[in-house]
Amino acid sequence: QVQLVESGGGLVQAGGSLRLSCAASGSIFSINVMGWYRQAPGNERELVARIISGGRLNYADSVKGRFTISRDNVKNTVYLQMNSLKPEDTADYYCRVTGRDLLGRDFASWGQGTQVTVSS
Repeated sequence: QVQLVESGGGLVQAGGSLRLSCAASGSIFSINVMGWYRQAPGNERELVARIISGGRLNYADSVKGRFTISRDNVKNTVYLQMNSLKPEDTADYYCRVTGRDLLGRDFASWGQGTQVTVSS
């Protein structure tokens, strides 16, 4: 079983910055993709950014140039640095990690979510 623990959400003014962290632990053999999704009230969950083993990055168009995703392979942790935040970035942010566990089974785990609120 793989657990994800997120931290770093909060309330910030427009133009400010926040850094989210998500640490994966448990019976992990390898990690393939680490990413962040968000869901605003009344909206579907959407991809914000993800980083694939090997280093390939994907960003939503709405966050390109403002958000940066990175990962620490030793700590099995993914970060999301969010700069120049806008009120429309307000949402619950969820970490998602996929990989293979120690029994050779593929896994896909979600974090519990962390709230980000950007005031205008």
